[in-house]
Amino acid sequence: MTIQIRQVKLADITPCFKLEQICFPPEEAAPLSSIKTRIEQYPQGFLVLTKNKQIIGHINSGSTHKDDITDESFKALIGHDPNGKNNVIFSMAIHPDHRRQNHDSKLLQAYITHIKTQKNTQNILLICKDELIPFYEKNNFKYNQPSTSTHGGATWHEMIYAL
Repeated sequence: MTIQIRQVKLADITPCFKLEQICFPPEEAAPLSSIKTRIEQYPQGFLVLTKNKQIIGHINSGSTHKDDITDESFKALIGHDPNGKNNVIFSMAIHPDHRRQNHDSKLLQAYITHIKTQKNTQNILLICKDELIPFYEKNNFKYNQPSTSTHGGATWHEMIYAL
């Protein structure tokens, strides 16, 4: 069993899109066009986790100078600035067959280490549901506030990791 974390490649678009569809409800999953845009425009903010060369997890993001991360158009990288002070995680997904094996924390920690190399980045921001707050806190994110996002009709919370 070989586990690897690497930067995404354009050839990864289909398995990343399929993983997004498996891991998120339809109203929350990123469309193929957004996955493609994220890979093409900001591959340095998109890591994949592979097991025996098969993608079993991914994490992707955009970058901005804005502190308000609730703008839905930003998920399609509208307003993205690769030199932004805030890196914003859009999605992190681990295939259900590979959960409860600590892959999520390994991927997130590798991502944090990777983003620290971005010279202008000051914070990593994200929104998550109630049940994921303890996971992110365990990985040194701090609870910021309830989010005004209504993405997918869910209730969200803003988390921050200060670099």
